[in-house]
Amino acid sequence: MLAGAGKRYPRYRDSGVEWIGEIPKHWRASRLKFAAPIRASKLASAPSGETYVGLENIEPRTGRLLLDDAGESEPESTVGWFAAGDVLLGKLRPNLGKVARPAADGMGTTELVALQPAACSQGFLFYALLSKPLIDWWDRLTFGAKMPRVSPEQIANTFVPVPPEKEQRAIAGFLDRETARVDALIERQKGLVDLLKEQRTALISRSVTRGLVAGVAMKDTGVEWLGDIPVHWDVWRLKHLLSKPLMYGASESGCAHDPSLPRYVRITDINPDGSLREDGLKSISEELGAPYLLSEDDILFARSGSVGLTARCKPAWGRSAFAGYLVRARLNARADPAFVEYFTRSAHYGRWVLESAIQATILNVSAERYNGLPVPMPSVSEQRLIADFLDHETAKIDALVAKVQEAIERLHEFRQALICAAVTGSIDVRGEVAQ
Repeated sequence: MLAGAGKRYPRYRDSGVEWIGEIPKHWRASRLKFAAPIRASKLASAPSGETYVGLENIEPRTGRLLLDDAGESEPESTVGWFAAGDVLLGKLRPNLGKVARPAADGMGTTELVALQPAACSQGFLFYALLSKPLIDWWDRLTFGAKMPRVSPEQIANTFVPVPPEKEQRAIAGFLDRETARVDALIERQKGLVDLLKEQRTALISRSVTRGLVAGVAMKDTGVEWLGDIPVHWDVWRLKHLLSKPLMYGASESGCAHDPSLPRYVRITDINPDGSLREDGLKSISEELGAPYLLSEDDILFARSGSVGLTARCKPAWGRSAFAGYLVRARLNARADPAFVEYFTRSAHYGRWVLESAIQATILNVSAERYNGLPVPMPSVSEQRLIADFLDHETAKIDALVAKVQEAIERLHEFRQALICAAVTGSIDVRGEVAQ
């Protein structure tokens, strides 16, 4: 348990504000327009050389201002001005919890509201606006289906807790220290996830290019990025492993999801691990989808944007058709689909994609280039042995990754709970800062 987590103030009262609940008796609740009025300064354009901060430059729910990325976004025609000591709050999609405390003057998107601390210190206000109950409260107030936001008026009229100034400093200092500890733990756990994923890729890369038997004789493939393979293996171009020519997907936008119609698989539906997202589903009509219906074990290759992304059609997808920006490969009897899919998860395949992609406005790998993809090929029986081995071994790694990611999620939840408890007075952190 972190310092102060078990201490409480001696007396409480109802704040009269839903998201705050009870507060210590000597605290008060104030509307933001009194505690931290909104800065109204706006300019027709960002002055040359000034730092411009967009919503993408603020990390969700942590308040981390990504200064290394600031200024890379295209400034809007109208920008807001903020001063050092203000607190920036994103009014677009408030559920993301975009809050930051800039250390210097600058310019920002008009989707950011700059609050000038008056009755609240910058540090305390910063953490109060990161409180999950307040973020949830604003999320319920949003208007606009596609671009949900809260208005400056709604923000200005929202109540926040206001402790005495000395306690505000104590709370901000306590949270600075304790959230830094939690963040350090999260970063270490993220590093472990990265290491496990690297091990997974290395295992796949080794297995699909060298096999499972150590010490076998090797031969040079003549392909620089592929290197050596066992002497009894061959290298086939993808076009020689197909039962039908590569095919581009439908150039349609799809329609609202309807379980009676084919699912419409778009490039944005595919996760990095080849699974499909289950949100934002689209369907396609029977007539438009008929030429593009997928069969089990078809492999989809991304041809634009997220090049290198692949997915193998599974029975769980149900009836599905595929969209443009995807290329369908239907394999013949020479190739085991699971083995080929694993090859597309290898570092060797990743290097081929980088060498083969055409840079226009976005990266692109055409069907013609995919046709020429060299694939290391053992016998079909050995392909299946390798795929079965990788199914077993990657499942163990994936289970470890899931456990670590679960621990990361618990740490994020603890961080949120700690912030909420401190800024609403559920715990008394006076005297904790010096520890």
